[in-house]
Amino acid sequence: MAAAEEGGGGGRVAVVVLGDIGRSPRMQYHALSLAQQADLDVDIVANGGSDPHMAVKSNPLIHLHEMKSVRLEGISKISGALALILKAAIQFVILVWFLCFKIPRPDFFFVQNPPSVPTLAAVKLCSWLRKSEFIIDWHNFGFSLLGLSLGRGHIIVKIYLWFENFFGRMANGSFCVTKAMQHELAQNWESTQQFFMISPLNFSIPLHSRRSMRLENDICNPQEIRDCISEQRGRDSGSSNQLGNTLFTTQSGDGFFMKSNTPALVVSSTSWTPDENFGILLEAAVMYDRRVAKSLNEDDSIDEEKLWIDINNGKQYSYPRLLFIITGKGPERRKYEEQIKKLKLRRVAFRTMWLSAEDYPLLLADLGVSLHTSSSGLDLPMKVVDMFGCGLPVCAFSFSCIEELVKVGKNGLLFSSPSELADEFLMLFKGFPEKCDALKSLRDGALATSYSGRWSTEWETHALPLINQVISRKHQ
Repeated sequence: MAAAEEGGGGGRVAVVVLGDIGRSPRMQYHALSLAQQADLDVDIVANGGSDPHMAVKSNPLIHLHEMKSVRLEGISKISGALALILKAAIQFVILVWFLCFKIPRPDFFFVQNPPSVPTLAAVKLCSWLRKSEFIIDWHNFGFSLLGLSLGRGHIIVKIYLWFENFFGRMANGSFCVTKAMQHELAQNWESTQQFFMISPLNFSIPLHSRRSMRLENDICNPQEIRDCISEQRGRDSGSSNQLGNTLFTTQSGDGFFMKSNTPALVVSSTSWTPDENFGILLEAAVMYDRRVAKSLNEDDSIDEEKLWIDINNGKQYSYPRLLFIITGKGPERRKYEEQIKKLKLRRVAFRTMWLSAEDYPLLLADLGVSLHTSSSGLDLPMKVVDMFGCGLPVCAFSFSCIEELVKVGKNGLLFSSPSELADEFLMLFKGFPEKCDALKSLRDGALATSYSGRWSTEWETHALPLINQVISRKHQ
């Protein structure tokens, strides 16, 4: 087995993610805290795909071990069930190989759930073989995610539930992300969990960096898209080359100021999966566009070219243009991109892109939208936490425990339909950018959230005591 290469305080942990580590911010935060606050050597065993945060890659105590993703497209076309079984078997072997032979022996394994199959069984076997303990970080229930596609009553979902329950109880310690999940695990899974809220790392991004010219090129020069944003930049390209002059801001002396005709920037990070109905946002955007036109007594015969020229020349309207930046990767992205191309919108534009961990905070400026509906009703969207970490207020889809995170009227709003979301856009952005008191109040609340619930403080309070217990048991 691999020899240990100690660099921390003598202890070692293996962080296990059967997925793209670059798309698992909570596990990256855990890895950083395990290295920085617990002074442990950290081996991250995960699939590749997206780059993790620079702070993770540059930390000398954190070591990345990339597993190959398993894809069985050919077999899945013949039999979906057979493909699932074979994929799980192959992933099990890969996990055991990495956890038993490719990394030094850890004091404990720290595993993300879901996915539960085959992760929990593989980690339990390896913890027994290597005389290590293992801790689960419950983000959601894997069986509930599988139930979205197969239905809760499907035999495979029932087997998955048994598997998740059986191996979940074997953990030496656990964390979960909501009080509701903690109650569910204690009452129905006979498992004692340590509640550890999902709190943000704080990002302090100056105005001129948030509206960065590096990202603006992707926003303002899209291929085969003609809308209220691309048309403005086509005419405004001469002045855009000046330092500090962007689609959103202008520089005067040493200061940066929002342009009076700036579009409001709305960000939604999505995995493009069935538990995030992107169609809700599309419908809300169309409703906003039509309701603004109606409030301004514009009929269908209005010349869009003239409207965009007037906006570019600084004409003031009660409601701004909305620029939606949709970030993320996932199976339904292409379908929705085709729908977006067919929309005829005057004051709304969409851009879809994948952003690195360092780029993401550069976009967060006016409002975030979360479409997460929760397959179990017991988890919380990490993307909202990251938005709060940047001081960004959020409109979130309403479900059973979302109010543990989003405080209505303080740091965000909730919606249950496209019409409600469109009404919130109209209310928050009327008078933008200067005369939008409701939006400014929510922004202050989001900033207060980011400072009151810092990750390092929460981690030291809720996670570090359990970590120290595990380490002390191993070194007795």
